[in-house]
Amino acid sequence: MLNSDVVTIPAVSHAVPDKHADRLFLRQADPMDLNPEQLHPNKLYLHLVRTIMPRPIAWVSTVSPTGVLNLAPYSFFCGVGSRPPTLLFCPANRRDGSPKDSLANTLYREEFVVNMVPYSLAREMQLTSSELAPDESEFELAGLDTAQSVMVSVPRVRLSPVSFECRLLQHLALGDGPGGANIVIGRIVHMHIDAGVLNDSGFADPELLDLIGRLGGTEYCRTRDRFDLGERP
Repeated sequence: MLNSDVVTIPAVSHAVPDKHADRLFLRQADPMDLNPEQLHPNKLYLHLVRTIMPRPIAWVSTVSPTGVLNLAPYSFFCGVGSRPPTLLFCPANRRDGSPKDSLANTLYREEFVVNMVPYSLAREMQLTSSELAPDESEFELAGLDTAQSVMVSVPRVRLSPVSFECRLLQHLALGDGPGGANIVIGRIVHMHIDAGVLNDSGFADPELLDLIGRLGGTEYCRTRDRFDLGERP
């Protein structure tokens, strides 16, 4: 697996390793120019997920109108800000143009939970990306236990080291039909951080969290493989 050692980059060195010099020059001299309007949406999507990376993963838990527990991963996800405390994730429409369960449930209940994904739960996360019927639960499929939330009725993933309870702040439908883009913005109303991932500063430690990020295709990365630039000169 990936090396867990932290690598510190010397502040005075800006040299490019010889084995990468030719490739770097070629990329600078002869770029690929793409017009999104001229690409099929599927091909454009593949370019996006193979260049916008690494991407953090929002493991979103929701509850259907009939009470079925839903869980699905979304790697178009990020924090928005702390005033107010907000985050967003982007569930694209299904192939038939209908909203995914995460979006439909969020719009119905106006609340959801974002669970972070550690390396130890990578396989379970992958299982929950399966497209199930609305009356089937990904929690059951992956054998995951739930934990009760504090401020929302949606449960969280018990073994996730960090979970954000959210209430729906805004939904933006940017496109319709198959693959139509959506942005779901949630206001964070409660946070759960496992005490076991905190360091002496009282904040979460990336080494202890060991979260995974999405790359292209079936590849992922870990927060245990990182480098430290030190203070800005």
